[in-house]
Amino acid sequence: MIDLAGKRAFVTGGSRGIGRATAVLLARAGAKVAVGYRTRKPAAESHITAAVRGDLGTATGANKAVAEALRALGGLDLLVVNHGVWPPDDVPVAKMTDEQWESTRRANLDAVMYVCRAAIPHLSGGATIVLVASTAGQRGEAFHTDYAATKGAVISITKSLAVELAPKITVNCVAPGWVDTEMSAKPYAGGGRARIEQTIPLRRVASADDVAGPIVFLCSSLARHITGEVLNVNGGSVLCG
Repeated sequence: MIDLAGKRAFVTGGSRGIGRATAVLLARAGAKVAVGYRTRKPAAESHITAAVRGDLGTATGANKAVAEALRALGGLDLLVVNHGVWPPDDVPVAKMTDEQWESTRRANLDAVMYVCRAAIPHLSGGATIVLVASTAGQRGEAFHTDYAATKGAVISITKSLAVELAPKITVNCVAPGWVDTEMSAKPYAGGGRARIEQTIPLRRVASADDVAGPIVFLCSSLARHITGEVLNVNGGSVLCG
């Protein structure tokens, strides 16, 4: 039912995890896909039209990455801003270093702003932007204030851009909870995953595909009357109206 034939998509953080799963599903739906990455170049796969390397936490890096994606795709209809970091160690605010705060902010917030700023002037009419936030951006996350603050800001960016870019462009975000990706390997170790799953009403951690599916839905015409929305993908662990 979802047909994205002829659409051109740029997915940041597309070499693994949610980004890779999203790129695969977009391509299966017919889209031409460029993926962005910083350190781990994705393997040459059929779903990738181009792999674009860049440090999106700088304006120069984001501008270059978007420009390369545009050259490879010939335009841009779908923008999925998925990249980000989650420092796994518990750090209270009183002990958080400037370096950690700035590193998380640069990766999770500055980079979102820079990518959107670079891409928006080139988006086609009827284009869609999907940002990836987190349940932490809605309820906070003790000992991970840097992460929660940046993801809360991504939600605010979503709502702001939805109004700013209407009626030609829709802007939404997904807010995943726990997901089975490398980023969460540390808390899952030593029985941690089983303990976490007991806190989730659906009693399981999401797969990357579980998050990619809603992203692709938001990229499709089925979601054409949805903008400024935060779509929770968390197994019921955070219930927000």
